[in-house]
Amino acid sequence: MSLGQHLLELRKRLFLAAAGILVGAIVGWFLSDFVWDALREPIYTIATAQKRSAQLNYPDITSAFDLKLKISFYVGLVVSSPMWLYQVFAFLVPGLTRTEKRYTFGFFFTAVPLFLAGCAAGFYVLPHVVELMTSFAPAQDAALVTAQSYFDFVLKLVVAIGVAFVLPVFIVLLNFAGVISAQSIIKSWRVAILVIILFTAIATPAADVVSMFLLAIPMVVLYFAAYGVAFLHDRRAARRNRAFEQELAL
Repeated sequence: MSLGQHLLELRKRLFLAAAGILVGAIVGWFLSDFVWDALREPIYTIATAQKRSAQLNYPDITSAFDLKLKISFYVGLVVSSPMWLYQVFAFLVPGLTRTEKRYTFGFFFTAVPLFLAGCAAGFYVLPHVVELMTSFAPAQDAALVTAQSYFDFVLKLVVAIGVAFVLPVFIVLLNFAGVISAQSIIKSWRVAILVIILFTAIATPAADVVSMFLLAIPMVVLYFAAYGVAFLHDRRAARRNRAFEQELAL
């Protein structure tokens, strides 16, 4: 394909991806109330646990409408993800070799479930984080949380933990690219566990130690699983190199 044909193909894929997101956002508009009810649940627990008045605050006239649009967009982004992810792969895959296609699809179909699992874990620890952060307010004061900042906080927390669950996939990707070896991965296991514990302690800053370990254990397991995959890949690569050297020697 010429450069012009590539640009036309790119425009086509971008248009289809944008159309998919738009349709998903329309669906998200009707689902936004259900999503917002689920996200505001930790605010209700504050009133029960801390015996204080806790409410979401909309400081501007358009705040509620703007937030509904934002929730609709993010819901649409998730709902339409099969559509726009397919467009990305449909544009990239024709230029890849057979081996590269196999690796690409393998990483993709591994990373997506891990990201969703991480987001689910982040949503699980969300009430504990909200409860702790609001507990620093004096007991006689009310907790009036700005709805926009609360949604941004929830989004960052959930996405951050989702990305953390995908990091082992990138470790394997770096190994396949020859940047790091399996030996270096296993040598750094103490540092990796320390970083994971620190990350989960920050993500779950509550007295509930169980939540921290429920978040840390799967991340540690994923790290060692990444080492296992990298070890098998390095051993297979070493065998190929020895066979190639033997052929040269002959």
